[in-house]
Amino acid sequence: MGKRRKNNLQLTFNILPVDEKATRLAVEEYLETVRQYRQIGFVRREAATTQAYSYREHQSTNAISKQTENIAVYNVDKEAELYAKDKLLELAMSKLSSMQREVIQRSYLDDEGEFDYISCGEMGLSDRTFRRIKGDSLGILAAVLNLYVFDEGALEATEVIS
Repeated sequence: MGKRRKNNLQLTFNILPVDEKATRLAVEEYLETVRQYRQIGFVRREAATTQAYSYREHQSTNAISKQTENIAVYNVDKEAELYAKDKLLELAMSKLSSMQREVIQRSYLDDEGEFDYISCGEMGLSDRTFRRIKGDSLGILAAVLNLYVFDEGALEATEVIS
């Protein structure tokens, strides 16, 4: 019938300048982290040497090395962080449409490393439509995962003007 109109609600979110390239990279890094966690799990760190049981002071600072303790804390915290990222991504993916979910799954989360043009052909989409859906879904994921990166130069310019 006519041209597709933009959602007026969408225009109100452009108040703060968002660095789209940095935001896209942040979302892609998040997706890559979750993909690696799903594929190989969490690789625990291990102590390189066995700790001595005797107390030993180091120089005049009285600081002692707690290598085993630090490694144990890292292992527990990092695994819990990766698990939380995985669950948050599942929640964020549920907010996408089925087409958007499939595009993100094929592009970032599958471990085959398939090129986008192959996914386009298998899904029956043109390259332009595939890239549009991919960009829209990355924007939604950035909003849900709170991964927006704001343009510092434009923020300073708006502060000087006002």
